[in-house]
Amino acid sequence: MFANSLAGAGSTGTGIGVSVSAVQQQFSQGNVRTTSNPLDVAISGRGFFRMEDQGGAVTYSRNGQFHVDKDGFIVNTSGARLTGYGVDADGNILIANPGALQLSTAQLQATATTEGKVGLNLDAREATISKPFSLTDPTSYNKATSLTVYDSLGNPHAMATYFVKTAANTWSVYGALDGVDAGSLGSLTFNTDGSLDTTTTTMPFTVSAALTTGAVTPLAFDLDFTGTTQFGSAFSVDTLNQDGFTSGLLSGYSISDDGTILGRYSNGQSRTLGQVLLANFSNPEGLQPLGNNAWGETAASGQPLPGTPGSSNVGVLQSGAVEESNVDLTRELVNMITAQRVYQANAQTIKTQDAVLNTLVNLR
Repeated sequence: MFANSLAGAGSTGTGIGVSVSAVQQQFSQGNVRTTSNPLDVAISGRGFFRMEDQGGAVTYSRNGQFHVDKDGFIVNTSGARLTGYGVDADGNILIANPGALQLSTAQLQATATTEGKVGLNLDAREATISKPFSLTDPTSYNKATSLTVYDSLGNPHAMATYFVKTAANTWSVYGALDGVDAGSLGSLTFNTDGSLDTTTTTMPFTVSAALTTGAVTPLAFDLDFTGTTQFGSAFSVDTLNQDGFTSGLLSGYSISDDGTILGRYSNGQSRTLGQVLLANFSNPEGLQPLGNNAWGETAASGQPLPGTPGSSNVGVLQSGAVEESNVDLTRELVNMITAQRVYQANAQTIKTQDAVLNTLVNLR
């Protein structure tokens, strides 16, 4: 290239050189690769993770490789914290200003049983029993079953229920907690089609038993037998549920496609720990690259448009996966080789011209 003037052209004169007119950023979808880390999260669709450093500066990223730091915050490799919505003590998501997501490692507090559900079939072919009920006399009841309930300290207790057929379509129900007689709970009356007669059977039954474990005493809860049947078939237990549980430690977590972070505890319970928030922009190409897979908001990009994953303006999340680069490395390598071969071909023209000049000079 030659300057347009040999007599001192300015530094901005045409022909002095070349420069890049603009850098066009591409935020197209990259391939998604699965990993073994439950905190690796890939965005399928539009949007960016909203990140926040310890000073409060907000950046945006598509890189979803996260881990938990010593304080329980979900961070990336640069130490920036993932932001979203927190939860209250009951695990309900609090829709408020987004903040750094922190996974609590505190034990899940024990909860005493307040209600239980028992569903079974009592054999209509069983004989009636007239003798008084006794825990120590198996001939004084027809069938029995049990479920585990919990006191306020999370101690498990065996709640046994005994069924005595006192007349056609009529059964008396007795209870015992940890082998201690809890008395009569009530009676079950059935219709001629085997269904429970709800007009004469009052649900639920109330259980109350004294405790010596240091927990709240008595342990009182409701026991619902709605749905119990009496058919001419073998005794069977279909449902045994109760709402109490012992304390538990956080043993794992997962992130759903809507960004909800679900914690799993050693007692078999699960709790919502937070929800990841995404942000989109009217002009993502206007974001300022900050390095380390982070971008910053600019006037050209517009204001961030926050939304939970799966909402109208952002994509969904895939846990245990990362989004790879949207650059096709094979194609770029081929383009580089092609450019190199073109350069080599152009270099041959200089060699040819040099050979011609040498020939002319050597002519005599």
